[in-house]
Amino acid sequence: MNFLAFDLGASNGRALLGKFDDGRLEIIELHRFPNEPVSLPSGLYWNILSLWAEIKQGLRAAAPYHPVSVGIDTWGVDFGLLDRNETLIGNPYHYRDRRTEGMMEEVFQRVPREDIYARTGIQFLALNSLYQLYAMVHNQAPALEIAETFLHIPDLFNFWLTGRKVSEFTIATTSQCYSPLDSTWAYAMLEALDIPTHMFPEIVPPGTPLGALRPQLAHSVGIENLTVIAPACHDTGSAVAAVPASNDDFAWLSSGTWSILGVEAHSPTLTQQALAYNFTNEGGVFHTWRLSKNISGLWFVQECKREWRFSYDELTHLASEAEPFLAVIDVDDPIFFHPGDMPQKIQDYCAKTGQAIPKTEGEIVRVILESLALKYRYVLEQLDELRGKRHQPLHIIGGGVKNQLLNQFTANATGRLVIAGPVEATAIGNILMQAIAMGHLSGLSDARAIVRHSFPPTQYQPRPDARWDAAYETLCSLTARITH
Repeated sequence: MNFLAFDLGASNGRALLGKFDDGRLEIIELHRFPNEPVSLPSGLYWNILSLWAEIKQGLRAAAPYHPVSVGIDTWGVDFGLLDRNETLIGNPYHYRDRRTEGMMEEVFQRVPREDIYARTGIQFLALNSLYQLYAMVHNQAPALEIAETFLHIPDLFNFWLTGRKVSEFTIATTSQCYSPLDSTWAYAMLEALDIPTHMFPEIVPPGTPLGALRPQLAHSVGIENLTVIAPACHDTGSAVAAVPASNDDFAWLSSGTWSILGVEAHSPTLTQQALAYNFTNEGGVFHTWRLSKNISGLWFVQECKREWRFSYDELTHLASEAEPFLAVIDVDDPIFFHPGDMPQKIQDYCAKTGQAIPKTEGEIVRVILESLALKYRYVLEQLDELRGKRHQPLHIIGGGVKNQLLNQFTANATGRLVIAGPVEATAIGNILMQAIAMGHLSGLSDARAIVRHSFPPTQYQPRPDARWDAAYETLCSLTARITH
C-alpha cells in the first residue's frame, strides 16, 4: 500500500509518497514547491491559490503510484473564511502580519489572561487565531460579517479536496479558541469577544477518513479511489507521532523554521505555573496532549541567509570555526519577530545588552545556534519543574536534524542525550496516521516501532564545558529582562 502526504511548512511544501515493505517505510519525494508570503498594502498574506495549484500538481505526480489515501498537514493558527456560497473570502493572512499588534492587550481587557488560559491552555502568542479574529472584530472587517465557515489552512484544503467542512482536532487546538475542558470550541469566551461562533465547524479526531476526492478533481489529476484522511493536520502533531521513542519520559524538539519543544502527556496541564511559564497544551494523536512551547528556530538563519550569499552548509561551517560564547541573545525577544535585516538586529541587540558584537557571518550564526541551544535548556528545565521529573532523552525531529552543530550544542547545553531523526518526521507521522486509519498499522506503538526500524537516528552525547553554564546565566538574565 502506498500513501501520499502533503507537508506544508512556513517556507516550502512537499508531496511525499510512503511505501511500506517488509516492516519498513520508505519515503519518496515526488514534488517540492516554495511557500512564499505575499506583501500587499493591506497586509501580509499566504499565496493560497498557488499552494492549491501545487497540491494538484503533487496529486498528478502521485497518480502512477496509485496511493490508497492522502493526508495534508500544515503550520497552525492561520485560516480562511467561507461565505454562504462556500466561496473563500479573500486571501488568508500570514501569522506574521502586523494587524495583531496590540490585540492581546485589548482582549485581556474583555477576558482576563488567566481566564483565557484556564479555558484553552494555550501559549500566549500574538499570532494565535484568537487574536487574528479579534483584530477583525476590532477593525470591523466586512469579511467577518459575511463569514459562514471558519477553516484552518489544512481544513480549507480538505474542503477543496472533498467538499467536507470540518476541523481536525490537532489543528483546532492551535487556535486558542478550543476548550479542552469542554472538548469543543470555547463558545462563551468567543462570544465575550464578539467573535461569531456559528462559523466554527465540527471537530473530528486525527485519523478520520473524510471521503473521496471530488469527482471533477479526481478526473483532472488522474487518480481514482483515493481516500482523503485527516491525519494530525497540524504539522507538529504529525511530527510527534513519528518520534521513535521507546520510553515514556522522553522530550521532543521539532526543529525547523520554528522550534517547538515539549513532552507527550495524557491530559492538559492548566496550572498557574504552566500559565506563568506560558506553556501550550495542544492536541496530539490517540488522546494525547503536547505540553510544549514555541521557540523561534532556524528562521533566524533563514533570515540571515537572505542577506548573505552563502548556503546553509557554508554558514554552519563558518559558525563551527567562529569564536565560541561571544554573546547570547534571547531568540524570543519581540524585536526579532518580524522579517528584515536579521544580522543588524542581532548586532543591535548585543550592543544594547552590553555584550560583544558579532561581526562576521560565522560569528553571527554561532551566536544564533548557541542561543537556540541555551533556550532549549531553559524550556526543558521548566518542563521538568512542571512535571516533577527529568525528561530524557531529547528527541530532535524535523529539518533541524541536518544541523549537526546545533544538535551537539543542544546536547552540551542541556546535559542530556540527544537523539536526532528522522528528518521527515512530519510527513512520516502523516503517513503513519493514514496507515492506521486504513487498517495497515494497529496503533501508535506499532507506528513508532516502524520508525525505529526504518530510520536509524544519530546520537549526540553531551560534552561538559563550564562556559555553557555561564552563558546560561546570561540568557536567564536576558529573559528576565523581557518577562518583567
